[in-house]
Amino acid sequence: MNYSVSPVSANTNRQVPSIIFISGIDTNVGKTCATGWYASKLMQQGYKVITQKLVQTGCKGIPEDIIKHREIQGIELTPEDNQGLTCPYIFDYPCSPLLAAKLANKKIEEQVFDQSTQTLSLRYDVVLIEGTGGLYVPYQEDRTTIDYIATRHYPTILVTSSRLGSINHTLLSLYACQQRNIPVLTVIYNLHPEEDLAISQDTQFFLQNYLQKHFPSTTFEVMEKLAGYSANLLLKETPQKVGIW
Repeated sequence: MNYSVSPVSANTNRQVPSIIFISGIDTNVGKTCATGWYASKLMQQGYKVITQKLVQTGCKGIPEDIIKHREIQGIELTPEDNQGLTCPYIFDYPCSPLLAAKLANKKIEEQVFDQSTQTLSLRYDVVLIEGTGGLYVPYQEDRTTIDYIATRHYPTILVTSSRLGSINHTLLSLYACQQRNIPVLTVIYNLHPEEDLAISQDTQFFLQNYLQKHFPSTTFEVMEKLAGYSANLLLKETPQKVGIW
């Protein structure tokens, strides 16, 4: 499955892939905030954007992450949210998708993912798919998130953070994507929580320079702290447009 390119909006010269996968270097790294924030930035450029979460564990009803996306975007829940298209699998036990499905006596089917994403892509310019955890989180006995991304050829955004250990996890994730021929469009550097200023600044400096040298086609964008899930975040280096290429 090849991704298409959305029409260019009136206020930007950049082309944005119609389907983008957003993963992280680990769980609890800020993917949900980054997904909502990125959607908001694209909306400001004139794109019609929807976010999606393929699997949500640890909740019932409307997925918590979808609700957070909408709060950050500054919009109400969409008809697609209420129809279940933006999150086809919801499990109440907080664990990996594979284990959560087992405990619910269900099996996660890739065809369900594909059908919901393609339906959304027909209605919106851009679909942002938020993954669960990191790249190697399993959803079937022999399938992990990175397998799904690679077979669908989805360009990917990688979310990292300023916490200790992020350099190692970020580089491992970048090279894992490179090995599977997954284009990493952007690394989003999440500043919340900024536990140690020295570590945060050094990590940001190292990653920016490493990308420029080893992954020059991947942009680096800084996501400031998000207060109350409002949509007033600003990019440090690209205040007007989201960097895609």
